[in-house]
Amino acid sequence: MSVARIPPHHDPACWGCGDNPTGLHLPLPEVEGLEEYEAYVHFDERHQAGPGLVHGGFVAAALDEACGLLATWYRFPAVSARIFVRYRHPVPINTELLVRSELESARGRRIRVRARLTDGGEALAQARAAFLHVPLEHFLATPEGPAAGNAWLRRLGSE
Repeated sequence: MSVARIPPHHDPACWGCGDNPTGLHLPLPEVEGLEEYEAYVHFDERHQAGPGLVHGGFVAAALDEACGLLATWYRFPAVSARIFVRYRHPVPINTELLVRSELESARGRRIRVRARLTDGGEALAQARAAFLHVPLEHFLATPEGPAAGNAWLRRLGSE
């Protein structure tokens, strides 16, 4: 019996890359196995901390998402194991920013990625993250997991 191959993806409700109305809507990588990822990101008043500045938690989440998208498309599926964020400068709202992640190494189940959030030239924040490659059953164990798995099986059956 052959098992259907499920391609790398994130849940449509994902705050970082899904259709979540308050999310960042980062684009998904185009192909598997990439070792670099970059996308433009825009924070607005919903992401504000001090006047005109992005809350540090949202900055960390954007860096984590850029690292996670790269890790997931490098070896599907992968989950965050740890992330270290260095805030270098205040991050302004209502500004187009570039988030870029790069594969540092992959060994066994562990994938190491680094990322930067820039305003075109200057690094506003940086991250180093470790991800773990996990079996799909990791997600199927959640209450929402079986429904997501069945949706993918239906999608694969229609192709």
